[in-house]
Amino acid sequence: MTEKKSTWLTPPISPAAPGPLYRQIVDGLKREISEGRLAGGTTLRSFRQLAEELMVSVITVKRAYDELEREGIIFRRQGLGTFVAANGDDRSRRVKIQRAEGLMREAIREASEAGLKERQLAEMFRQLNGKQGS
Repeated sequence: MTEKKSTWLTPPISPAAPGPLYRQIVDGLKREISEGRLAGGTTLRSFRQLAEELMVSVITVKRAYDELEREGIIFRRQGLGTFVAANGDDRSRRVKIQRAEGLMREAIREASEAGLKERQLAEMFRQLNGKQGS
């Protein structure tokens, strides 16, 4: 494994933002990994370093790292540190796609319950996506 030092910017987190702090850390790291700013083999900050930087508890960072490790996006080596998995970007993208699919299913269900037809839903999607017309 070729070790790469972490040069990523810490994702901004806030107690005022929606969702728990650990989830904001997870989402921020997934974004950094899936968008290629954190390549496989990159060393991540220790629990303590990241907790100090974000001004959160070490437990919050540990919970975020635990979730990312369960998903195969990062891995830990005793005495060496925490690293982005070689295929972490692919796994991160897959997780994001699955989440997007779930959100779309929920949106379709809500739209259906509101009486919107498929054409209306497609037009709403185009507008929200910033693309007017076909």
